[in-house]
Amino acid sequence: MIQEVAVLIGTGSIGLAAARRVACGRTLLLADHNPQQLDTVADLLRGEGYEIRTRVTDVSDRAAIAALADTAAELGTVTRLVHAAGVSPVQASTERIIHVDLLGTAYVLEEFARVIGDGGSGIVIASMAGHMGPRFPEKLEHTLAYATLEELAGSAVLAPENVGDSGAAYVLAKRANALRVQSAAITWGDRGARINCLSPGIISTPLARDEMSGPSAAGYEAMVTTSAAGRMGTPTEVADLAAFLLEPTGSFITGADILIDGGVIAAQKAGRL
Repeated sequence: MIQEVAVLIGTGSIGLAAARRVACGRTLLLADHNPQQLDTVADLLRGEGYEIRTRVTDVSDRAAIAALADTAAELGTVTRLVHAAGVSPVQASTERIIHVDLLGTAYVLEEFARVIGDGGSGIVIASMAGHMGPRFPEKLEHTLAYATLEELAGSAVLAPENVGDSGAAYVLAKRANALRVQSAAITWGDRGARINCLSPGIISTPLARDEMSGPSAAGYEAMVTTSAAGRMGTPTEVADLAAFLLEPTGSFITGADILIDGGVIAAQKAGRL
C-alpha cells in the first residue's frame, strides 16, 4: 500500500486548521522556521492521533524548500500541500516580506511541482491585501507570474527601495502569490495535480491580533466594522474552504484565487471603507 503524505508549511492557526482536515490517513510532514513552535504543534497533533514528521525550514531559502520537497517524497506519495508560512507588515521589514511571502511562495510552488503526486492538490494561504487598490501594471504582473525563480529573485522591481514600506511589500507579495498560483496550475496540471490560492481577510489569529494592536489598529477595526460580516473570521472557516478545494469536491478548480474576507474588499470598492 502506497503511503500518502500531506505537507504543512507554517504551523500557525490557519494552516494547522486546514491540515487537520486533510491529514487523516496520511503522514503529515510539518515544516516551520521555529523549532519550538514546530515541536509544540507536532506533540499536539500526535496526541490527536496524527502520524507526524517534522523539519525545520526557512521558506526564504530555495535550497531548504527543495530539501523539504525531497523529504516529503521520501516519505511516500505527496498528495496534499498547505503552504501557510508568512510574515506580516508589523512583524517584518520590506526585505523580509519579499523574501518570505513572495519569493518563498514561488520556491514552494516550483519545488513541490516536482514531487506532487497524480491526483494531488495544494493550497497557498495569501491575503485579501492582494485585492486592495488598483491592479499592478501588466508588465509587472507578468513578471510576478511567469519570471523564472532566478529572474524573479534578481528583479529590480523587488528591491526594497522600489517596493516601499512593509505594507506596500505585503500587498505586492500577496498579489504575486495569486498570480504565481495561477501560473503554477499549468505545471501542476502536467502532473495531474491542482493548486489554488486562498485570500483570507481579518482572521482571529495571533498574527492578526499583533496587527490590530499595532500602528494600523484603527484601520483594521474599520475593516471589521464596515464589512458585511461585521466580525473577524475564524481559522475553521478558512479551513472549511481549504478542505473543499483540496479534496475531490474541488476537482474542477485549479489556478484560482478565492477571497474569504467577510466583505471587506466589497466595502472598500463601494467606498464605505
